[in-house]
Amino acid sequence: MSTETRPDAKPADDHGFEVRRRRLWPFVAGGAVVLLGIAAAVVVPRLGGEDSANTQAGATLYVATAEGNAREEALIDYIAKDVAPAHGIHVEFKALADSNTINRAVNDGEVAGTIYQHKLWLGQVLQANPGFQETAATPVFRWGFGLWSSKWKTPAEIPQGGTISLYSDPANESQGLFVLEKAGLITLEPGTDIGTATVDDIAENPKGLQFTLLDFGAQSRALPDLDAAVGYTEYYLAAKIPIEQQIFAPAAPDEFAGQLTVGTKWIDTENVKALIATFQDPKVQEYLSNDADVKGVLLPLDAT
Repeated sequence: MSTETRPDAKPADDHGFEVRRRRLWPFVAGGAVVLLGIAAAVVVPRLGGEDSANTQAGATLYVATAEGNAREEALIDYIAKDVAPAHGIHVEFKALADSNTINRAVNDGEVAGTIYQHKLWLGQVLQANPGFQETAATPVFRWGFGLWSSKWKTPAEIPQGGTISLYSDPANESQGLFVLEKAGLITLEPGTDIGTATVDDIAENPKGLQFTLLDFGAQSRALPDLDAAVGYTEYYLAAKIPIEQQIFAPAAPDEFAGQLTVGTKWIDTENVKALIATFQDPKVQEYLSNDADVKGVLLPLDAT
């Protein structure tokens, strides 16, 4: 795998670590991959007509996430069957190919919403697509996210000069640094914004840890060659890595909660207001706490 030192990284002797970043940056959140740099040039086929179901009484309201994301699909299917009817709406799951397609569909009103992203990722999407108008309407869950190792049982065992992987997109790199600080392995500069932190914001690195930035699929595959990696539980379980190799997993900050994201222009319609109320129903948090299909991967908002 070809890697190179990030051009704006601090010299290694500043903090005792080396930063390597791939040229290709896949920005990922909650299982969907997008190349934001070319988002404006991507032509996405329309999924429906000019009239949005968001404005039609009795219409089916689709909530989208990425193809193959079984846990998010299970959550939406549960809400559709056991929660939405009490709020007077009909909800269905829709699988879409990638983040560009999902966010364009939300913006255009072709789907009523999505739950695949947190606020920081949505901010990156909107920055890359100035015409999009989307709002994070309500938090729904927290993704399982923690420190993984096939060599060590606790963060304290990670040796001097150990190599740790963080994700290569900015939002999830910052979440990884939050985990490492909570684990006592690093200290960030005072006042660092947890949503924008990078390895350049590390103030103390007493073990001289080396940091390698990898994309989502590569990170879990590389775990045997690393001392540890910080990533989403779902990706590691999909790679058949046992949950016992997650050696530290603090509760994620609110900034990283999965959000129901809706098209801003429809947020005051009766359908979308009912959709938001549906996802805020206490039954959703009960499901996240107890159901085997999602337990440990999609966590309730009060998870500790």
